[in-house]
Amino acid sequence: MIRTSSARRPLAVLGAAVAAAALSACGAAPAHQGAAAVVGGDRISVAQVQARVAAVREGTDRAGAAGDEQPGLARHAVSDLILGKVVARALADRRLDVSQGEIDQARAADARTVGSEAKLAELLRAKQGVPADGVDGFYRQQIGLVKLAGGQDPNSADGDAAIRKALVAAGTALHIEVNPRYGTWNTAKIGLEGSTENWLPQTLRDL
Repeated sequence: MIRTSSARRPLAVLGAAVAAAALSACGAAPAHQGAAAVVGGDRISVAQVQARVAAVREGTDRAGAAGDEQPGLARHAVSDLILGKVVARALADRRLDVSQGEIDQARAADARTVGSEAKLAELLRAKQGVPADGVDGFYRQQIGLVKLAGGQDPNSADGDAAIRKALVAAGTALHIEVNPRYGTWNTAKIGLEGSTENWLPQTLRDL
């Protein structure tokens, strides 16, 4: 696993601690035309999803690894964009936030571990489907998830339960609708149904 600062282990929490964003399942198409999802009234557009996918593919082409593209990349993008909004709502509900300084510190520590910022960005793109301009968002989510554990070890049963509870409450409050082309959400299972991939950010233990 990539070693981060002693005060934070966001990469570790994303294994067992979080199965998915807690989202209200809805079988109908989002209320707004051209939306991949609607989260708390905020629209995630299909164009936004396509742009994210294109950015990841562009990075793949630059790396000379066109055959390594993740399956279901568009669905992965939708899921990750929704997760960011759910985590943000859960943090806001608890009057917590993630500062840019915390993001910079965590990102720099991981970059040192893998050798460089460029290497870190490439690993996140290849293994997580994170575009170059989405790295800060990736760390914002991870640090946020750690904070939602409420000071408990996020990999412990109690920490996991705290994170899940926070995401369930936030997802329910946001009344999320997902375009059926990307699957459906099951609040009880806390995940995307119909997906053939594990779309959540994963621990980087295998990097």
